[in-house]
Amino acid sequence: MEAGGLVNAFGNGITYPFVVIYLHNIRGFSLGTAGLVLATNGAMSLVASPIAGWLSDRIGGRLTLAGALFLMAAGIAAFPLVREQWHAFVAMAVVGAGNGSFWPSQSTLLAGLAPEARRHAAYALQRVSRNLGIGLGGLTGGLIATTSDPTSFTILFLIDAATFLGFIAVLPFVPDPELPPVEEGARPGRYRDVLRDRLLLGIVGLNVVFVSAGYAQIELLPAFAKNEAHVGERGIGVIFLVNTLVIVFAQLPIARALEGRRRMPALALMTVLWATAWMIVLVGGATLEAIAAASVFALAGLVFGLGECFQGPTQGALVADLAPPRLRGRYMALSTISWEIGFVIGPAIGGFVLDREPLALWPLAAGACLLAGVGALALERGIPPRLRLTPA
Repeated sequence: MEAGGLVNAFGNGITYPFVVIYLHNIRGFSLGTAGLVLATNGAMSLVASPIAGWLSDRIGGRLTLAGALFLMAAGIAAFPLVREQWHAFVAMAVVGAGNGSFWPSQSTLLAGLAPEARRHAAYALQRVSRNLGIGLGGLTGGLIATTSDPTSFTILFLIDAATFLGFIAVLPFVPDPELPPVEEGARPGRYRDVLRDRLLLGIVGLNVVFVSAGYAQIELLPAFAKNEAHVGERGIGVIFLVNTLVIVFAQLPIARALEGRRRMPALALMTVLWATAWMIVLVGGATLEAIAAASVFALAGLVFGLGECFQGPTQGALVADLAPPRLRGRYMALSTISWEIGFVIGPAIGGFVLDREPLALWPLAAGACLLAGVGALALERGIPPRLRLTPA
């Protein structure tokens, strides 16, 4: 499963840093429009995620994951055909439908394969494999992409589509955990049961802010670096390579260090690191250009990556531990929805700010991160004592 995810993540890394550049610098769309195209991914995921959660509980995570990968392959392969704004929105909507189905199904499959005491390590390993793929892909994409040759972006999108199909090819080698039996006369699980879990809703709400102020803004960093600090495509690829290599080398040691420690302070520390990263971007963007700016942005990517290492083994494992087996797919779907809401809010607001006052984006994002960290500490009181610590 992780081998397939590594190949898939490599393809994502090839296109991930360059979508906004493609839409803005190649197709001539405004940065605000490009941000809305990114937000379409999240909007469609909001529709697809609940359906994928229900399907994962009914037919299993593996088959649902295969369907999600096929949708993403079709959507990303359509991007070279984009000429009008509506073309980009349609292609991204298909990608979003697949993306919204991908995470609930993959998380359900992973939670079923890993024992409860080792789920934090399983989610950490998933973060390592995905970020290794994204980092290598980002470096490769930086070597291929050039705004002087639009066909170079066509190559990026087609490679990405092929990697989705590569992940489908390895799924038959992944065992699909048996679905929990339904007792005779028992009422089937419903989303209403999931929404009664106030603790889960609190975790989901926090994650919306994490994603909006964190992950969504790093999607806009390439456009900021390119257009405000005149960083080249290769420099952008290096920035993302540094970010992901930090995760590759630091994720498992940090996951081990978190064992036996409180989960919510770990998330609060993550937000402090992220706020620091955004202030580094602010300073670099305001004072430097080209190679010097790229070096500072790479430092910000390093600090941001360290913060990511605290979320991987913490939040995903906590949601999996809270989920009853018969509702696991639905719990994972609601967790995924929090990511997608963040990827709707973050790029839409961030793209708007970036288009009008680029330097204002980073202190705003830093402040939102710190507020979310305070919220994480406040939420700890509601977590059952046995779940407050990462299993050791």
